[in-house]
Amino acid sequence: MKKHVAMTAVCAMALAIFAAFGQEKQNDVRKIRSYRLKRDVPVEVIEGGNVIGGRKLLPGTIVDLPEERAAVKSAEKGEVAEKNSIEGVGAAPKEKAVPKTGAKRAAPERSLAMDQFRDRMSGAWLGQSIGVAYGAPTEFKCVGKPVPDDLMPEYKAEIINGTFCQDDLYVEMTFLDVLDRCGVDVDAREAGIAFANSKYRLWCANHNARNNLRRGIAAPSCGHPNFHPTPYDIDYQIEADFSGIISPGLPNRAVRLGNRFGAVMNYGDGLYAGQFVGAMYAEAYFTQDRPSVVRSALRHIPAESRYAEMVRDTLAAYGRDPSNWRTAWEALTRKYFTPQNCRFVSFAGIDVRLNGAYVLIGYLWGDGDMEKTARIATGCGCDSDCNPASACGVLGASLGASRIRGGFLEKLDRGRKWEFTDYDWDKLKAVSEKLVRQVVAAEGGRVERKADGSEWIVVPVQEPRPNAFVSAEKPGPLPDDVRLSDAEMVRVRFLPCSCAGGQSVPRK
Repeated sequence: MKKHVAMTAVCAMALAIFAAFGQEKQNDVRKIRSYRLKRDVPVEVIEGGNVIGGRKLLPGTIVDLPEERAAVKSAEKGEVAEKNSIEGVGAAPKEKAVPKTGAKRAAPERSLAMDQFRDRMSGAWLGQSIGVAYGAPTEFKCVGKPVPDDLMPEYKAEIINGTFCQDDLYVEMTFLDVLDRCGVDVDAREAGIAFANSKYRLWCANHNARNNLRRGIAAPSCGHPNFHPTPYDIDYQIEADFSGIISPGLPNRAVRLGNRFGAVMNYGDGLYAGQFVGAMYAEAYFTQDRPSVVRSALRHIPAESRYAEMVRDTLAAYGRDPSNWRTAWEALTRKYFTPQNCRFVSFAGIDVRLNGAYVLIGYLWGDGDMEKTARIATGCGCDSDCNPASACGVLGASLGASRIRGGFLEKLDRGRKWEFTDYDWDKLKAVSEKLVRQVVAAEGGRVERKADGSEWIVVPVQEPRPNAFVSAEKPGPLPDDVRLSDAEMVRVRFLPCSCAGGQSVPRK
């Protein structure tokens, strides 16, 4: 009832304001119909209140959609949100000035019961573990072609403990640990030193970045194309889950965590991929509408990036035929599998745009069912354990562990630690909740205790603040302090690995 009264008052106020504006303002609205742009403006395309894509309009473009007119008008007035910058590269984002309009309007908020958060956080980690353990036997056995039925693994609870030796998970434990030790606003440089001191086996972009760090190249420069040959590998996409899991309803925090952790090993699309995945998790806590989760996350990466183009292509394919994932697979593979062009990747099958499409195929066409999601994401091939890990993890954040069928949680060895870490299942959950409380406070939210004793997470609704667009093809400038100092190098305990997948050797 209160909502209806409030809406009636708002409508009455709006009608009064509109009448006061008079005929002169109506003429202004008609003029905007043929509004011609004076400069490039990135514009979101909105349908029914949902962002369905984004595009850059060139000078001279005539804007006709009402939502685009509003966005353009705002952009021409300089009201477009500032872009984030990677830690140590470019200026920090500026805060918007609050207009002086008299009474301050309450900012919109979202809330989630702490018990629901705990269930969905557990579901996110469990879903990721199910996906990676299920797909592991097929990893890279089928590149550029789907996994045939006779190679598809059996979906059963007994596979779950395969999670403990997977880089999808154990790299994230390093990130959580440095956040726990150094605070949720730890900088990229400190994150890089923690990564340099990890002992687990690494491949591709992770391997290249860690070796750069151990040679004295500081983060985020260690992930910059000037030093890093494969910044479009899949690596941060597969280990960005933590950034959204500890940022419920706070996608801008997931983006900033990407700038501190993802920029260590990836750049451009390689970084945006992880920021997109983190933003998906942040949104998934609050809805089970899968296309809505994808559209929301899309707003948090640069619209002009090729990764964003891939997301739009996948959404469009789902809109055309939501019942047949193989049709989408064929179209997306044809466009994004480019073995003839392997620049900035270790090999064609690990390209982040291609594997990102396969994550979304599993997530969208999986119909909200964990087993179906795992099977489809695995069936797409290429990095066919990492892709179901991401798809199933995001789905788990919506479902919660209590709604994941199959007995996986019961079969999980809760006392076992992930390879070369100090994290078992219970510590993973405890640290995740501890960090969430800190992140919520840092983002202007709060944890409220109700009269019945229950706790609720309350967070502000965030407007997207994606990074400024850069690419490996045309990289941005390096920061001034590229190298680790002598004092910092003393803290790096291991030599560069002689080969990908090799064990770390201590410095003497």
